Amino acid sequence: MRKYIRVFQIAFTYIGTVVGAGFATGREILQFFTQYGQWATLTILFSTGLFIWLGTKIMTISRRIGAKSFEDLNRYLFGHTSGSWISLFMFIILLGVNSIMLAGAGSVFVEHLNMSYQTGLLITMIGTFFILRKGIQSIMTMNSLVVPMMLTLSVAIVTQTFRAPEATRFITMTTDHSLPTVWLAPLLYTAFNLVMAMPVLVPLGSQTQSARAVKWGGILGGAGVGFMLMAAHFAMSAQMPGIAQFEIPMGSIAVQLGWMVQMIYLILIFLEIFSTFVANIYGITLQVQQRTSLSPKVITLGIMVFCYVFSQFGFSSLLSLLYPIFGGLCLLWVLRLTLFGTAEIRGK
Repeated sequence: MRKYIRVFQIAFTYIGTVVGAGFATGREILQFFTQYGQWATLTILFSTGLFIWLGTKIMTISRRIGAKSFEDLNRYLFGHTSGSWISLFMFIILLGVNSIMLAGAGSVFVEHLNMSYQTGLLITMIGTFFILRKGIQSIMTMNSLVVPMMLTLSVAIVTQTFRAPEATRFITMTTDHSLPTVWLAPLLYTAFNLVMAMPVLVPLGSQTQSARAVKWGGILGGAGVGFMLMAAHFAMSAQMPGIAQFEIPMGSIAVQLGWMVQMIYLILIFLEIFSTFVANIYGITLQVQQRTSLSPKVITLGIMVFCYVFSQFGFSSLLSLLYPIFGGLCLLWVLRLTLFGTAEIRGK
């Protein structure tokens, strides 16, 4: 029974780490999938396969080598010197991403809770500091509560969409984009999100004794990410192209389910952003610990202050500027992971 619980904890933590600001609001799904019309269903299935395979591979390797942070994994994949430089680069990327996450939390408070932007940032930072005092276990517990609610709401949105007159548009929508552009999008999306999830997937794998739990946790987690991608794409396709104008398109869909469901969804959006922020801060803290003698509390506070400063630039501007660049650069890392020692991993 403990192994089954661990499998679901790993799966929910994987899902909760990937489902961040852009995913939960629907912006990422519109940008990387839905805008490509009928091709999006196939590209989502392709992306789901990559999430299952490569997410499981990250945790499996981390468990085998006893990696303490993503820097250990990078050194194993690329060698000591190159791995250290790559980890430093990823550290910078993750700082930028966490600034986006924090800015996203502030936007939710402003647009939907009638509270100030700064209040949203401070509540998120204070909550993160106290949760991280208990380490990876607190992250798994938090995601084990939030992710099932998000999955349930996704089912409700899919059920509602089936009744819409345009429910089959995900099959019939056309696109003017070229096929290379269409198929590059899921690669960029998966690459970026795997690198984002790596600071959590590495300790998640290395701190799990059961290889079977790691394997099935990765499979279920990747499949769960794919299901939520498909559910959101299905719902938004029925309302294209008008829904593309909204800052939080999935929130506008939730409106149709009643004011109570809308409020629950908006709260869940914040919780998903919050859970991803917490998980990434935890992973970055582990990496900095390997390079300094500072205490985890001091490192965590320093990282959050940095994110707070850069989150003042706002959510939309940071998202549009940084995400495409990060996706392209992370693609190189995922290519290395894909080509690395599959036969050796299976044999040990």
